[in-house]
Amino acid sequence: MSRTHRTLAGAAVLVVAVVIGGVVALAGGEPAGSAGSVGPMSTAAVQRGKLPAAVSQDGTLTYRAQPDGSPFVAINHARGTYTALPVVGDEVRCGGTLYRVDDRPVLLLCGTVPAYRTLRVGAAGRDVRQLNRNLRLRGATFTARTERALAALQRRRGARVTGTLAVGGAVFLPEAVRVAKVTGALGGAARPGAPVLTATSDRLQVRVRLASSDQGQVRRGDRARITLPGNATATGRVEGFGRVAQAPAGPGGNAADATIPTFVGLDDPGSARGLGEAPVGVVITTAGVADALSVPVTALVGRSGGGFGVEVVRAGGRRDPIAVRVGLFDTAGGRVQVEGALRAGDRVVVPSP
Repeated sequence: MSRTHRTLAGAAVLVVAVVIGGVVALAGGEPAGSAGSVGPMSTAAVQRGKLPAAVSQDGTLTYRAQPDGSPFVAINHARGTYTALPVVGDEVRCGGTLYRVDDRPVLLLCGTVPAYRTLRVGAAGRDVRQLNRNLRLRGATFTARTERALAALQRRRGARVTGTLAVGGAVFLPEAVRVAKVTGALGGAARPGAPVLTATSDRLQVRVRLASSDQGQVRRGDRARITLPGNATATGRVEGFGRVAQAPAGPGGNAADATIPTFVGLDDPGSARGLGEAPVGVVITTAGVADALSVPVTALVGRSGGGFGVEVVRAGGRRDPIAVRVGLFDTAGGRVQVEGALRAGDRVVVPSP
């Protein structure tokens, strides 16, 4: 459930614990709007500048796949019988053997253009460019160097050494993969155009179900802080969103409570290795407000007539109660946007440490 606080109603929930003492002091002492002076006190500065906002969510560590969270699908183009298939959890690198048909390896090559033709000397195009990248060559033309490098790869993998790449000789997927589900059957017929397995990346990411109230605030590229099991922390950024909103399951599900899958990439995926499917806490820092006056949340006090205020310390220690309207909360930094008769640099009273 989202714990974002952006409105006055949210402010009331957030600060109720810290303003009770202020309400009592104002109601039992001087009326709101009067001024007075007291002894030593703790103060903090009113600041002007960018105020970030934060969206807090529960998340789950999952393996990265397509931007919308769906897995990669490997389409078979070889004809024959499946004689070797991977199992769920197997990891296959670019240039490795993904499965076998008639005991001949079908290679995993990395790229976004699916195999659709035989590649040989003289061919050119995007599919040739991605083949060359797998062979650590440059260019979009199948040259004699491509032929020699491909033959060397075929020899290492135990494939028929031809120096050409038949449509059924490889599956192109965007990156190294971790097998998620196998749909082909060992000993079954390998039919061209049929899916053989689905897979994800072997890199972990965080999946968050973003509440509808927060969807307008979070953008691709927003930074995030992730709390891992054991209270270890990691950092990352929002990488993508699912295409379909998901309502809560069951008869009580309400469309108004629908969430959208949101995916946060980890700056260091290795920091979460071995923690797949573990629950995590996520705080996403959003754009917030570019130019705002802000005070510490603890500077807010309740006014006897309703609403909130702060006490500004003037020359000689004099306190002036000032009514303010509250706006955006920076929950990570403990500050709140305020509007009222304040200026940057004013000192406001805060509870003593």
